[in-house]
Amino acid sequence: MSYDIRDLGLAEQGRQRIAWAARHMPVLRQIGDEFAAEQPFRGQRIAASLHITTETAVLLSTLQAGGAQVALCASNPLSTRDDVCAALVENGISVYAFYDEDLAAYRRHIEATLAIDPHIVMDDGADLIVALHNRAENGAVVAGIEETTTGVVRARALAEERRLRFPVIAVNDTPTKRFFDNRYGTGQNTIDGILRATNVFLPGAVFVVAGYGWCGRGIAMRAHGMGARVIVCEVNATRALEATMDGFQVLPMAEAALLGDIFVTATGMAGVIGREHFALMKDGAILANSGHFDVEIDVASLRDLATSTAQVRSHMTEYHLANGHALYLLAQGRLVGQAAAEASPAAVMDLSFADQALSTRYLVQQHQRLVPDVYDVPSDIDERVAQLKLRALGVKLDTLNEAQLAYQHSWQLGTA
Repeated sequence: MSYDIRDLGLAEQGRQRIAWAARHMPVLRQIGDEFAAEQPFRGQRIAASLHITTETAVLLSTLQAGGAQVALCASNPLSTRDDVCAALVENGISVYAFYDEDLAAYRRHIEATLAIDPHIVMDDGADLIVALHNRAENGAVVAGIEETTTGVVRARALAEERRLRFPVIAVNDTPTKRFFDNRYGTGQNTIDGILRATNVFLPGAVFVVAGYGWCGRGIAMRAHGMGARVIVCEVNATRALEATMDGFQVLPMAEAALLGDIFVTATGMAGVIGREHFALMKDGAILANSGHFDVEIDVASLRDLATSTAQVRSHMTEYHLANGHALYLLAQGRLVGQAAAEASPAAVMDLSFADQALSTRYLVQQHQRLVPDVYDVPSDIDERVAQLKLRALGVKLDTLNEAQLAYQHSWQLGTA
């Protein structure tokens, strides 16, 4: 086993924090016990590019318990926890990542992770999938899994061009991931990251959310709950209508730029806040991104417009503009909840990573029946994850009786 991490001496600290996360992931623990007994991944090599957090460590340990050989690299240079890397290496997982690695190291680590010639790739942003498609052939890869909106977009683009060479399951799109992790997890960790980076007071602040998908919904909900006045910017009419009916003001970014105190992008689109918007913003406006890649805020243009810059807090850079205003960029324009906070809590990642674990087993068993395309998580997996989570929470459901089951499939009964 090889690895490239910052400090193996951090392993004990990592183990303690991973144990705390595992305590709050009962669904994944149960699946891990199941995998340990069945060994569904015996002889399988899995390469993963993920945010290297304590919750991710629980997922990878679950796959390892099922017999998998695992190699891991980061999906974001600022989301890696060095103590987690050390604990995973001591547990027999090859890790190639360290916090704040430069792009050269980031790319080198992707290649090192793929050097195990994996059977399955597990992605958060599709960097492994794209790296494989930039090669002449896949090696042993038979299938992949993608967890993020951005990564699913990339995989679907490959499929639309008929260049996708193996089946990919879009874990991001399944209800037990999207409705909970994207909405509640991202909503909480984004606000957490902004507060840790700035210590600003949210009540009464004008909080602009770009994008009203599931992540944007969660961010807007949390900001509103803390007393902020929320403005939503959207390009989709249905989502804009939903934001309006949820009680939020909807404006184009060119108008919102004049009003906002805090701006958060959550769109999966490049150039959402750009040069033309920076010039309109208030002195002291704060800029944060909650989308996967650092392309939603045009940082290059902000840097070009600045007459000077200063690192004023750990995850906050001040940009002075020629008009005398200062704008504050958080986490270099990368995922603020991952970089400045601790990502989504373990209790909600329990759902997403359970989906990933069970979908991985499904691909190992069924990949030969699947043509290269992007697939939803099988509905029985999603339903099982929800049931396991409810059981862990002590929540009981009603069940349909025989008459109700018959009614559900009948056409004869109507108005009496």
